[in-house]
Amino acid sequence: MPNVVESPAPIPSGEAPALLRTMGLFSLVVYGVGDMIGSGIYGTVGKAAGHLGNAVWIAFLIAMVAAILNGLSYACLASRYPRAAGAAYVTHRAFHFPFLSYLIGLTVTASGLTSMATSTNVFANTLAALSGGPWLFLALLFLGGISFVNFWGIRQSMWTNIACTAVEVGGLVFIILVGARYWGDIDYFETPRATFDAQGRILDHGLALSTLLAGSVLTFFSFIGFEDMLNVAEEVKQPERTMPWGIVLALGVATLLYLGVSVTAVSVVNYRDLAAAPAPLSMIAGRAAPWLHPRTFDYITLFAVANTVLINYIMGSRLLYGMARQGLLPSALGRIHPDRRTPHVAILTLLGAVLVLTLSGGVAELAAATGLLLLFSFLIVNTALIVLKLRPAEPAGTFEVPMIVPALALVVNATLIIARLTEHEIGLRSPIIAGLIVLVVTILYLLMRPKIMSEATLAAAEAGAVDARR
Repeated sequence: MPNVVESPAPIPSGEAPALLRTMGLFSLVVYGVGDMIGSGIYGTVGKAAGHLGNAVWIAFLIAMVAAILNGLSYACLASRYPRAAGAAYVTHRAFHFPFLSYLIGLTVTASGLTSMATSTNVFANTLAALSGGPWLFLALLFLGGISFVNFWGIRQSMWTNIACTAVEVGGLVFIILVGARYWGDIDYFETPRATFDAQGRILDHGLALSTLLAGSVLTFFSFIGFEDMLNVAEEVKQPERTMPWGIVLALGVATLLYLGVSVTAVSVVNYRDLAAAPAPLSMIAGRAAPWLHPRTFDYITLFAVANTVLINYIMGSRLLYGMARQGLLPSALGRIHPDRRTPHVAILTLLGAVLVLTLSGGVAELAAATGLLLLFSFLIVNTALIVLKLRPAEPAGTFEVPMIVPALALVVNATLIIARLTEHEIGLRSPIIAGLIVLVVTILYLLMRPKIMSEATLAAAEAGAVDARR
């Protein structure tokens, strides 16, 4: 069970409210696993099988290495600087370039917003198909409910997250269990480019580097979520020790589930059918467990996408709160509700933005563009870690990694960016949209002229909030 407090402690007179440290290791790992799975394999296993066929597990294996390298860097940073808006904070601490910190922070925020809008559309469409209710009403009701949970408190948000993650993980474990008897019946290196002889034996598996990269880029986004964990650092108990292990363990659990499901998927269903299926996991369950109700995974999908929205909502509101505390955004976004101890102004601001995106439609291309920018942010954060590790005066954390880890992560991220840009399905639209997002952020920065707080001011603010967090 998560290590949480029963209720917010009263705030002493004259002290500003602060976020509550309620999350233990278990709830942090569940938060990370729920984030990765909610936007991961439920939607990508079919597409990945279309790229790599039976060798789809290799793509997840390569993506796992890329994710673990980045995750270890984030774990190191979390042990050094456990702050909300951690990526923006470490970027400024390393480079002292406010615009870059501003860009990184808003890039991560934009990625969360597009994920929330996409998932809200999926939730409302799925529920409308199941219930026959009006799409708009269901979308508004869903966002209102998620907003209330986020505002209500981090304890309530974590219990909701645990319930949704249990359903998500349970669905994947079910797929592995009912499909395990099919393992070993196929060639797990066969790809859509494989060539055969007259007897149907494989002459060439067709495992080209370009094919592996295309599949790995797609599956890498199944691991996205470890960076979100950094933004709840100020609500984690003993974050210097808990945060690193939470990130590492969450990545480990997600990896085991992804490898198990990817092998099971192509063992049960031909990869060509899997690639064409609108709901690949439902197809797998239908063949491996025909006695299961055909709409079961539609209901599981509701929990998965609801969890994605909740976690991104928590992340985004804490990110805006942290950036406001650093002076990068208006100070109002850094306000904490005195009773609920949540960043209520940031929560309401995000609600408005998500509503606009959800109702506007056409979020898919925006999501692809913010995904490209997110890879860029990983590049910057790993570079920041290298700079900070080389700086003699910087204090070490409780979870240090050798310099080779962020260096390799830099190479991996640069490769993923190049592979993403050269994908035929992406074209020029995503890079152009990403460029327009950067332009908009630049204009906002020039208009707002944020003055980032000094290290001394941040340290004083942190010290003044310690008692209120206990």
